[in-house]
Amino acid sequence: MILREMLVDDLDQVMEIETSLFTVPWTKEGFFTYLTREDAMFLVVEEKGKILAYCGLIMVLDEGDITNVAVRSDRQREGIGHFLMESLIRLADERGVTTIHLEVRVSNETAVRLYERMGFTRDGIRKRYYTDPLEDALLMTRHPQENKKIV
Repeated sequence: MILREMLVDDLDQVMEIETSLFTVPWTKEGFFTYLTREDAMFLVVEEKGKILAYCGLIMVLDEGDITNVAVRSDRQREGIGHFLMESLIRLADERGVTTIHLEVRVSNETAVRLYERMGFTRDGIRKRYYTDPLEDALLMTRHPQENKKIV
């Protein structure tokens, strides 16, 4: 597996994953817009030319907001999400980002467990944040004092 920055040429494969996993997916244009920003970092995990996973982070000073994390459904539960998040946190740290925020569907227990293993703590709930289906978002943050070794 190779970790690298997402390229415009990756967007067709990224969109296949995005539309298969999310009821309200990002658009190709949305990804493209972020790929051209200096304050954004989008990564992919690739194996033999095939995108397995991707994530994005928007950075403002020493803070970052994770925009999305996705692993192909047929490759989930193989540690790819952990590898991707660990890499994102390390690269963000190298760019001076010490605090990282995200939101996740409250029902996505697998993702919540992953984020907690990565040092994120629960901050609160954003009511009715997601649509189709309507659902609350769990707000999570990884603070500088939690930048301990990832298990």
